[in-house]
Amino acid sequence: MEGVSQFRAPVPTGAVFLSYAAQDAGAAEQIAASLRDAAIEVWFDRSELRGGDAWDRRIRKQIHECALFIAIISAHSDARGEGYFRREWKLAVERTADMAEDVAFLLPVVIDNTQDAIARVPDRFRDVQWSRAHDGHVSSAFVTHVRQLLSSKLSESTSVPRSPAAATRRSPLSRRWRSAGLLSIAALIVAVVGYIAVDRVVLSKRTAILGREVPTAQPTISSVQAPTAVFSPPPHSIAVLPFSNLSGDATQEYFSDGITEELLNSLTRVNELQVAARTSSFYFKSEHADISMIARKLNVAAVLEGSVRRSGNTVRVTAQLINTITGFHLWSETYDRDLSDVLKLQTDIANAVAGALKIRLLGDTAAKIELGGTRNPAALDAYLRAENLHAGAHQGKDYERSIATYSEAIRLDPGYALALSARSFAFTEYFGGYAAGQSGGFDNLSKAEADAHQAVALAPELAQAHLSLAFAVDWKLNFARAYEEYERARALAPGDAKMLRTSGMFAIYMGRSDAGIAGLRRALVLDPLNGRVHRALGVGLFFLRRYDDSISVFQDTLALDRDDSTSYATRGLDYYFLGDLPKARDSCAVKPDDWESLVCFAITYEKLGKLGKRGDAAAALGKLRASGGDDYALQYAEIYAQWGSVVKAMEALETAFRLRDPGLETIKVDPLLDPLRNDPRFQAIEKALKFPP
Repeated sequence: MEGVSQFRAPVPTGAVFLSYAAQDAGAAEQIAASLRDAAIEVWFDRSELRGGDAWDRRIRKQIHECALFIAIISAHSDARGEGYFRREWKLAVERTADMAEDVAFLLPVVIDNTQDAIARVPDRFRDVQWSRAHDGHVSSAFVTHVRQLLSSKLSESTSVPRSPAAATRRSPLSRRWRSAGLLSIAALIVAVVGYIAVDRVVLSKRTAILGREVPTAQPTISSVQAPTAVFSPPPHSIAVLPFSNLSGDATQEYFSDGITEELLNSLTRVNELQVAARTSSFYFKSEHADISMIARKLNVAAVLEGSVRRSGNTVRVTAQLINTITGFHLWSETYDRDLSDVLKLQTDIANAVAGALKIRLLGDTAAKIELGGTRNPAALDAYLRAENLHAGAHQGKDYERSIATYSEAIRLDPGYALALSARSFAFTEYFGGYAAGQSGGFDNLSKAEADAHQAVALAPELAQAHLSLAFAVDWKLNFARAYEEYERARALAPGDAKMLRTSGMFAIYMGRSDAGIAGLRRALVLDPLNGRVHRALGVGLFFLRRYDDSISVFQDTLALDRDDSTSYATRGLDYYFLGDLPKARDSCAVKPDDWESLVCFAITYEKLGKLGKRGDAAAALGKLRASGGDDYALQYAEIYAQWGSVVKAMEALETAFRLRDPGLETIKVDPLLDPLRNDPRFQAIEKALKFPP
């Protein structure tokens, strides 16, 4: 194969020293074999009985003479513990200090999915570029990087010890610029890009730079196969993975997750960045996923990961930014802060990420990021606990608990606009899912609207505040005001997936199909692993009567969430309108007791009347009535309209209008109501709802 091996240049004797924990010997052998295949000499100790005077003398000499020190990082390595490899790390760090050695001499390589790698290494390691080689499988770009580092030292290093004068000279590759602790890798990127540009034929034959493993048998560079697809994410796209909880207390998981989400939201407010949404980024939280796989699933060019350690009102956050195309670390830093200073921490990290990605920020980044937040540690803690409860809410009591905890945060800081907007969302969702049919249920919408108004008054430029207000007044059927607030939220946060999803559905309901579908598809780019986004697009396509497309999207939805009852029921109605009644019936039957499935059953079984199913249709309608009474008046209108009973359908629709059913926002586009559109009473209701022109 043509490739890395044809660009061989002489390298210093004993050029690379590999340091590893005993459990990682296999990965070390793998890395050594790949480097040697490229004519790079590698030193590392294979002895299981490492230690003793002879070992100590030889290792000291090799670390003193090598041109590059590669430290293999994994769950087995921890600079704070015992082990001979840690003594090797100490010697390497001492060399950089005692001989004025440039830190480009050090190359940490992470070989597994440990999320707290930075916490495992000496401080000196954090000043340099990192790389990844999953289980020791290295890419050709990694080998190229090693050769570049060695070449930069060739003029000042041989197989004999360096003189102190030579040790103080810096090669062009080792020049660094710093801004908030950043390490530039411009020279490396130029080298890698130049290599790719020179040899496009080779590029088509080698692995993707990240994410393709060398085959297990004979893992040499010449055995690498071509990738199945080119990985080409947007240049300023990033995902924030859940930071590890290093507090030593599992109950603090809400805090590390919350800090992660706050950092994610901070980056979302930087319009120059494309940030993967929370649901998709957290999709991998309980999995041992490889960074390369995550990057491809989310289609991002960079990943931010790290750890959070809390002790009382102080927090240590360690963060590292990885270029997912090259696999190299762009930046890493550790911050020790008081909880009252978390807003400043978010700004610092956002600025550091932007700097590492070579983004020129426009406007006052701190003002955007810190808007609506709090400097009250107790209020922040309550807010993060409430966010955790809200994210995991599956029952009415879960929403009640989250609302109570948001209220605690607001009591501690009445000016906490983010907490007010979040409580507004919780009130609206609680109403929609659990309180709509209860006595006084509409009080929740009034509370949601009041919270949102207060949040907007406190922070007029806060997109979440406008979005929560749009959501609340939308459910109150105030479509004109909802339209204004959705547009304001869109202008303030064009990269917010939740805003795009909710405003996209609203646009479809209002008859603005192009804008709605565009918003939903953009939300899908930002949140590709969120089943709710896929479902929203599927439902939107159903309302646009694009039934085949809707079915296709629901296949993706159900691949992410096999229990999504809305997707099964709406897919059943897709089949119904396509005339495939058996498939419609089968799709409705997956979740037979769900109210949406009962609507699907009632409509489909009526069409299957010739097969003796009319009794089943009536039974489905009766079951729906028994479970919700007049709360399902709009659904009765849909069923009767499809049965051809216009009089009964209009009676049910008028009941829904009298009760101010929030579902009435869909009547302008609902295909189930098409048989009623020429009825004057239907037209009167549609006019009374005051849809925007």
